[in-house]
Amino acid sequence: MSDELKRGLEGVLVAESSLSNIDGDAGRLVYRGYAIEDLAREASYEEACYLLWHGHLPDRDELDAFADALANERAVDDRILATLADLAGDERPMAALRTAVSMFSAGDPDSAANPRDREATLRKGRRVAAKVPTVLAAFDRLRNGEEPVDPHPDLGYAANFLYMLTGEEPDDVAAETFDQALVLHADHGLNASTFTTMVIASTYADAYSALTGGVGALSGPLHGGANQDVMEMLYEIDETDADPVEFVADARENREDWRVPGWGHRVYNVKDPRADILQSRLEELGESAGETKWYDATTAIENHLREEGLIEKGIAPNVDFYSGSVYHQLGIPMDMYTPIFAMSRVGGWLGHVLEYQENNRLIRPRARYTGSEDESFVPVDQR
Repeated sequence: MSDELKRGLEGVLVAESSLSNIDGDAGRLVYRGYAIEDLAREASYEEACYLLWHGHLPDRDELDAFADALANERAVDDRILATLADLAGDERPMAALRTAVSMFSAGDPDSAANPRDREATLRKGRRVAAKVPTVLAAFDRLRNGEEPVDPHPDLGYAANFLYMLTGEEPDDVAAETFDQALVLHADHGLNASTFTTMVIASTYADAYSALTGGVGALSGPLHGGANQDVMEMLYEIDETDADPVEFVADARENREDWRVPGWGHRVYNVKDPRADILQSRLEELGESAGETKWYDATTAIENHLREEGLIEKGIAPNVDFYSGSVYHQLGIPMDMYTPIFAMSRVGGWLGHVLEYQENNRLIRPRARYTGSEDESFVPVDQR
């Protein structure tokens, strides 16, 4: 057994997976062999989830049945809504979501099912995926003194969330854009939150425990939240009427330890393919709304940093550099960006739980001990 230390498990292979693959040098991402560009352009979030959970794209009958099953599970228990109302005064959205996902198990007909029962785990995961949008929209409305909006039975997954958030049915451009964003974020290899869900599931804890752990891991600023940092930068540029390129150049030169938010990735050495897709959608949203300043600013910054040679050094735009502006154009509050990341990533989290438990082994790494060996015990009254 090797004693070589790999901090953060960087480069360590801990599992085999057929769900998603990232080629960081080529800027390529696939879900079960399908290029992310094709899925984002042609598939709905429901299709992406089905693909990740079942191993193949659904036919029409399979998709209709799956989408109907998700739609039928959207409502949440009144006890959860009451808890959200209690939390709405001073709790953060990710913490409220973490609490709600944990509460989903109460009253679930499969709550006592054996965690090794794959079909029961699928049903639990489907319920979580269905209810998370309802919880997030309800929480945002409650903290703004508004009543939650009931799910719309005739709207798809993405459009229904925007409807519950705003109380108005989104137009086609908004619904399609948000659906694409959900597809793009559904899975991304063994990132920190996905690995967390797998560690928990490897103990044969139930799906609710594993998915709650995923939410907790994603809440940390080193994993989720970069798109919020990008939007805060863009707000500062806009509020000070600064030139975006000059702002970034000045910040890089004069702000200690300042890094351009949304640039650089642990896996990608070139531009994240998801960023390309959202950049195009941001342009379309801006043109549809008659306001392209967010697209203009981010594109100008990217072109400037490209000319500065950052991409040649392996520091390139990641998905967060454009997703924040996209969400802003859709009317989504800034502190909801990471929660909707979680909404999407439920698809990948559950897919990895199902896959890993097919050939389960308790995840139990070692730590190199660096403490002392020969301390003499002193009774408490003599210390």
